[in-house]
Amino acid sequence: MDYKSTVYEIQDKYLSEFACKDKDTRGRAKPLPACPMRTEFQRDRDRIIHSKAFRRLKHKTQVFLSPEGDHYRTRLTHTLEVSQIARTVSRCLRLNEDLTEAIALGHDLGHTPYGHAGERALGKFTHFAHNEQSLRMVDVIENNGAGMNLTFEVRDGILHHTGGGTAATLEGRVVALADRIAYINHDIDDAIRGGIITSADIPKRFTDMFGDTHSKRISAMISDIIKASYGKNSIEQSAEFRDGMNELRAYMFDNVYTSPNAKSEEKKAIKMIEYLYLYYCDHEDEMPEQFVYDDDPIERRVCDFISTMTDRYAVRAFEEVTVPRNWSKL
Repeated sequence: MDYKSTVYEIQDKYLSEFACKDKDTRGRAKPLPACPMRTEFQRDRDRIIHSKAFRRLKHKTQVFLSPEGDHYRTRLTHTLEVSQIARTVSRCLRLNEDLTEAIALGHDLGHTPYGHAGERALGKFTHFAHNEQSLRMVDVIENNGAGMNLTFEVRDGILHHTGGGTAATLEGRVVALADRIAYINHDIDDAIRGGIITSADIPKRFTDMFGDTHSKRISAMISDIIKASYGKNSIEQSAEFRDGMNELRAYMFDNVYTSPNAKSEEKKAIKMIEYLYLYYCDHEDEMPEQFVYDDDPIERRVCDFISTMTDRYAVRAFEEVTVPRNWSKL
């Protein structure tokens, strides 16, 4: 039986005329045999979840470097929160939840160890943007260089979740906003937990607009997007909430993201990533075989290798090439 035909029928009856339906996908670079159970976007979601790149996210920094405690966000928990927010918006707008989820789960796969600190470190030497690297991760790095062979729509959403450009689908645009909603709010939560700020420090204009708790803020921001976008071929916010979120993000940069307490170890992480980049550019033969080939310049391949590292793997690699080993007679 072609079980997925029922899904197509449901999408035809239920989804918005502006949603991207599975049957309308622009497909993959390499066509796959049809699956009787799963739609194409479901298959993409599954490929991402079962990838090594996805599993590595649990050991990659979100904002706080090497925090003491089990309750701070990692890149993986951030990804799951983005997925939850994006799916809620997509469901209410009658968009394609499977496509939305696949984009959300894959959007940060290319992040370096130590988050944006590592991204800035590599950016000193060559062009590096984590959204572009996330696309490269699913296209050419995962599966020992074979990539995941995802659909155009998922790949496009991953690439355009941040930076310049706009996703080709409304689902991709939902993920871009969900990403911002997620990190602003969970970074507030983690900053309060870490004693960087207190709830009372958040300016009243933000608590009046969004609410005074983590749950209220997220609910308010989600509700605003749904109200502003319902029935339209666009994903929007009200002018009040758009400006308010931008101001709240600026507040976070001034009081959290650049806080000496939150970033006390960041200089060390940046120096470590810089050292690893320069070292492997000069010692190509010490990289895994997957990254020793001639199709791309060494600078690109070293970035590829470093982007696959977790925080702790990067530390081990750094120690391996810098810390003398104990000598013993064989």
